[in-house]
Amino acid sequence: MDLLTQGLLGATMAQSKTHRNETRLAAGIGFIAGIAADADILIQSENDPLLNIEFHRHFTHSLLFVPLGALLVALVLWPFLRKRLAFARLYLFAFLGYCLSGVLDAFTSYGTHLLWPISDARIALNIISVLDPVFTMILLIAAVFAFKKHTYTAARIGLLLAAAYLSFGWLQLQRAETVARTLIAERGHQAEQLLVKPTLANLVLWRSIYEFEGRFHVDAIRVGLFSDPHVYPGESVEKFVLERDLKRLPASSVLAQDIARFSHFSAGFLAIRPQQPDVLVDVRYSNLPTTTTPLWGIEINPEQPDQHAKYKLYRDSSSATREKFLKLLLGEHMLE
Repeated sequence: MDLLTQGLLGATMAQSKTHRNETRLAAGIGFIAGIAADADILIQSENDPLLNIEFHRHFTHSLLFVPLGALLVALVLWPFLRKRLAFARLYLFAFLGYCLSGVLDAFTSYGTHLLWPISDARIALNIISVLDPVFTMILLIAAVFAFKKHTYTAARIGLLLAAAYLSFGWLQLQRAETVARTLIAERGHQAEQLLVKPTLANLVLWRSIYEFEGRFHVDAIRVGLFSDPHVYPGESVEKFVLERDLKRLPASSVLAQDIARFSHFSAGFLAIRPQQPDVLVDVRYSNLPTTTTPLWGIEINPEQPDQHAKYKLYRDSSSATREKFLKLLLGEHMLE
């Protein structure tokens, strides 16, 4: 998730195991430890544009890396805090702050190497958006209250409420998946793979993507709290198949390897952008849940197989797009 939420989770985790006189110090240590795992965003290369997305949420987010990650944070902070805190306590707060960084990211749809190096799979539970203001506010209020009142009770209550919110996200996911499977059956399709994920900053509007006969079908599903679920039919796009679409590309070429890396990052939800045949896109993400217009993709040049693909962002923050999204989120289309 975003850095603020990661830091707040780390702070409340550290605060939950403090003595009264340590609450504020633990909050700062936990906050720093909570965002430390995202230092992997600094892994970049001018010569290899895909290196960043390949290693973001990688080994630093693994459960097996937690003890070492916490130790590194503690060692960095020790010169500044050695007169105020024993190293064992410092390490405890750093460990608590760091330990759920990868787990929290795994609850999103982006994908996290949570079990590396045992498994290279990108785990994405699709329970919560990468940005969710309700979840963030729960942690913020708990952390601030615990900081001001010097009490671990507020932090523990905040963590319980945050866990309850994630449980609610799981229930909403089940509702959205049920609607998606019903829709697929009504169309007479048989999904070879199905992905249902929350849209940005909410647990009401969901994006459904499924594969049938070589095409990805995209729909929006609204599962309101006090209304029946509603489907907004969306677009479809042909699935990218390397052996068919770029059959002359040498399998050992740099470009072929980059496409394989991007496909792994995209969980196989890869397609050629219809308007740009030289662009491969991640179908999982779009500015609107009913379209295949991408948030990101890679530009490829089959005529230069030994050149790296270029990673590109295609975010659309126009007022028209925001208005369409809000109409879907608020269910205004249901009334038209």
